[in-house]
Amino acid sequence: MPINAGAISLLLLSFSHSLFLSLQAEAAIPPLAFQGLEVEMMNGGAKVLAEAFDPAAVAPEPLPAAVAELNGNGVGGGKAAAAAGDGGKREIVLGRNVHTTCLAIEEPDANDELTGDKDAYMAGVLARYRKTLVERTKQHLGYPYNLDFDYGALAQLQHFSINNLGDPFIESNYGVHSRQFEVGVLDWFARLWEIEKSDYWGYITNCGTEGNLHGILVGREVFPDGILYASRESHYSVFKAARMYRMECVKVATLVSGEIDCADFKDKLLANKDKPAIINANIGTTVKGAVDDLDLIIKTLEESGFTHDRFYIHCDGALFGLMMPFVKRAPKVSFKKPIGSVSVSGHKFVGCPMPCGVQITRMDHINALSRNVEYLASRDATIMGSRNGHAPIFLWYTLNRKGYKGFQKEVQKCLRNAHYLKGRLREAGISAMLNELSSTVVFERPSEEEFVRRWQLACEGNIAHVVVMPSVSIEKLDGFVNELIEKRSTWYRDGTVQPPCLAVDIGAENCCCALHK
Repeated sequence: MPINAGAISLLLLSFSHSLFLSLQAEAAIPPLAFQGLEVEMMNGGAKVLAEAFDPAAVAPEPLPAAVAELNGNGVGGGKAAAAAGDGGKREIVLGRNVHTTCLAIEEPDANDELTGDKDAYMAGVLARYRKTLVERTKQHLGYPYNLDFDYGALAQLQHFSINNLGDPFIESNYGVHSRQFEVGVLDWFARLWEIEKSDYWGYITNCGTEGNLHGILVGREVFPDGILYASRESHYSVFKAARMYRMECVKVATLVSGEIDCADFKDKLLANKDKPAIINANIGTTVKGAVDDLDLIIKTLEESGFTHDRFYIHCDGALFGLMMPFVKRAPKVSFKKPIGSVSVSGHKFVGCPMPCGVQITRMDHINALSRNVEYLASRDATIMGSRNGHAPIFLWYTLNRKGYKGFQKEVQKCLRNAHYLKGRLREAGISAMLNELSSTVVFERPSEEEFVRRWQLACEGNIAHVVVMPSVSIEKLDGFVNELIEKRSTWYRDGTVQPPCLAVDIGAENCCCALHK
């Protein structure tokens, strides 16, 4: 297909300038330079002065505006930090409105197939986007995604629409599926969590949240009048499930570590002895990486008069559900205990490039959900119906390549590097905490939102965290800590703003504020 080089150049320049104008309006970018494109504003229009446009350049990310939180405490950056320090309301910074920088869909011109202009425009957009991804991946610390993977061998399968709709154990009329891979992955996890093939049912979900939605739904179907108990530090999807299913939900207090407070749990159980209990047990909380003591939860239920036929436990193991089995002296998550279901994410520790997860429950529970579907010539007990058939292949590929020994080595590396990070922070006088079974390092929230965005940190109140994954190297951690130390020397230079006290958040022994250091 012939390509008009001049038209391509004009299109790319036009796209660059449009993006420039939107970003300028969003973040007040100086009007005379944008990624090598010199522009002079004249009578409300723009005149291109030079053609140094790079279609693969990285678009800057303007800082979004701060939104005042009605109920909260903690510190933000600048004035927000000062206000919080004086008892004011903390400001939460929300992400920017993507409509200001979205890439619109435009109808192709009649002659696009001949000129190739549209293809060239889209190629430029994708090249630019890819470079942005490369750059943003370099500073990726706050979210639990393993970016150390290579699935080049699976590129040959991207030409197929693979859909595992319906029950993974029963084929449907749709023949382009990957059930044989899916069931192989499920069997691997069933062995990990000690349940026989004939005793479990499960499927590969589209994300970790779906695993929680399904596990809690099974519990609700087993006990329609049951009360859902979840610690305050449970993932937000647990409370989303309660709202979706119109379930009564009781929030349980937590210890400073983030672990469920079983004394408070017992009080709340005794106040509702007449109704069955559906419990969400955290195998690693979202913010602090705390692991609820499963054995103590079961003991508390029994001591409160709940027999095994009056409670259902769902284990949310999104990240640590796959790490815990490889940590020495860690308590076991096992179906030999009276639990109902376990879910993990596939895009976190495993390193699948698309969101997915694994949900496993007991076979005798699933009959309450499962229905025959004539349209599929199969049964279905899943949440979503149609399911990504590529995800099981990616999981199968990784599990085969790494195996138990490979995962064990990666877990040890993560824990070792997490202890290294905590040590460096504490040496620098920065408040920091690391739970015993965790690779999530919690520390004082940086005072500058630009720094938070640059390193993609997850924050809550006065604290932020780094989740040390297999793809996080010592070199990356050193770069992060060195930059944080340098920034803190400017944030707190004049003494008007002090580092926050984190004694309530992470314990006095982990706090390095003026009062506790």
